[in-house]
Amino acid sequence: MTTNPATQLEGKVALVTGAARGIGFGIATVLAERGSQVAICDLSDDASAEAAEELASAGHSAMGIATDVTDRDSLDAAVERIIENYGRIDILVANAGVWASTGYEDRPEYNDADWDITHSVNVRGVVHSAEAVIPHMQERGTGRIVNIASHGGRKPRGVATGRTLGFPYIVSKAGVIQWTHGLAIEMAPYNITVNAVCPGELWTNMIQGIYTNRRNVSDALSDGGISDDFRVSMENTVPLGRGQTPRDIGHAVAFLASDDAAEITGQALNVNGGAKMN
Repeated sequence: MTTNPATQLEGKVALVTGAARGIGFGIATVLAERGSQVAICDLSDDASAEAAEELASAGHSAMGIATDVTDRDSLDAAVERIIENYGRIDILVANAGVWASTGYEDRPEYNDADWDITHSVNVRGVVHSAEAVIPHMQERGTGRIVNIASHGGRKPRGVATGRTLGFPYIVSKAGVIQWTHGLAIEMAPYNITVNAVCPGELWTNMIQGIYTNRRNVSDALSDGGISDDFRVSMENTVPLGRGQTPRDIGHAVAFLASDDAAEITGQALNVNGGAKMN
């Protein structure tokens, strides 16, 4: 029997980090539409509250919490608030991430700050998020953890040479994938599944910065602006000929967080239009 999407996650409670905009908000929106109560955790208190209000205005149950994934105490406090408000946490989506340190738009190469921030947010932030919810999920004997990695964590794009700016990012996302594999084995006895979703390229604030960098430090891909660069790149490199959307990522997350995926754990699913297939 096919699950009704509108009730796929009915009664579930989800914590989504980095959820005030971009991929995170797309994920939170799909989870809410599928029946989940959603806690939007992001650095900015105002942005988190505004995103939660947007979901609430559409008839969904949502709360916003200012949360710093690099600070374990901040995550512990967020988890405590969510449990106080909703009674439990069924789903963790560790989405918060960064591309590079401040000012990367004008740099052709990485610097030490890029390594520091990508490791702190993209790796340790994902670990902190899991560590904050795992005791609660273990006690209940159930849970779904979905980490947001990147298809860049599987294989670099093209032939990268020298101190390529994106190296720290793709290394951090490779770390997320390996963390997913290892944690899935560790959590299996507790009926907690752990999977990753690996997005391709989406027209978000992050990708706009990346394409600004490409235009600033190398030959432009088109005669137009960065949105045209993005379109041309997708047409040339993605078999489906288009970039993804935050909702595309949300659909994959919703499946992995649902009972339909009860036997799926330790997997890293590409959602990239076929741009990379391994």
